Amino acid sequence: MSSTFAVRGGQAPTAPAAAPATGAEHRQTDRTDLTEVTARIREHVVTMCAGREGGHVGGSMSLVEILSVLYFRVMLVDPGFPAWPDRDVLLLSKGHGGIGLYATLAEAGYFPVERLAEYGEHGSPLMAHPNTEVPGVEMPTGSLGHGLALGIGFALANRLDDTDRRTFVVMGDGELQEGSVWEAASVAAAHRLDGLVAVVDRNGLQITGATAEVNDLEPLADRWRAFGWRVFEVDGHDVDALTDALSAAPGQDRRPTVVIARTVKGKGLPMVEDQARSHYAKLGGRQHRLALEALRKARRP
Repeated sequence: MSSTFAVRGGQAPTAPAAAPATGAEHRQTDRTDLTEVTARIREHVVTMCAGREGGHVGGSMSLVEILSVLYFRVMLVDPGFPAWPDRDVLLLSKGHGGIGLYATLAEAGYFPVERLAEYGEHGSPLMAHPNTEVPGVEMPTGSLGHGLALGIGFALANRLDDTDRRTFVVMGDGELQEGSVWEAASVAAAHRLDGLVAVVDRNGLQITGATAEVNDLEPLADRWRAFGWRVFEVDGHDVDALTDALSAAPGQDRRPTVVIARTVKGKGLPMVEDQARSHYAKLGGRQHRLALEALRKARRP
């Protein structure tokens, strides 16, 4: 295992002489075509799930467009200098989507795509849940319900530093059954943290079944509004709709923003789409081949 992989655990790379080419205007104007990017990320996820440990395939596949839009269109980041002080920050509170985050970071240039093959191997920092030894990962997450409170800490620090960098917290919908989420939602609105954006991966499923049957969340948008948040509801697989909603922060009314992205768990894999059993899978050779074939078939004109 090359020690150069874990740049966040060792000496930080040299800061760029100037800010990255992406500027504040990039946040509203970038419409990079993400068709090939999202396709490659989905193939990476499937291939990691065919490794020795398997992986959280369903919740990673539902996240692909969300993460792609954030890293390739919306967030101000520099993959060559992950610790750049003026970067926007993403916290993946639903840490079981870690392999989707790893695949996105690799495609964005934080580390070589080839290193994804080390997922689940002994000594690899590419673990099932986000690990800060991986360039671009800000916090270790996966204990559900804590990410939004962590995001508040980042947002308050940004205010104290008098910077306009933003904090994005990506959560699962089952995670919203945790009371700590709503405590954090109340605090964020009370402190008028307009640089804080929560993104809900609303795929409607959790490990034990449908969220509506386990602990119904609806009317979800009204809940967030009642806590004082600006609310956007979008198709979580429509990259342009996501771009518009995720670029809308900060608003003019000094309120935090939540984007409820309605998605499909296991998106792109007909054999497990919209099924709770896609939560975690270890794909055998035949399953891996069929999954890749399904993804590639969907890309053909």
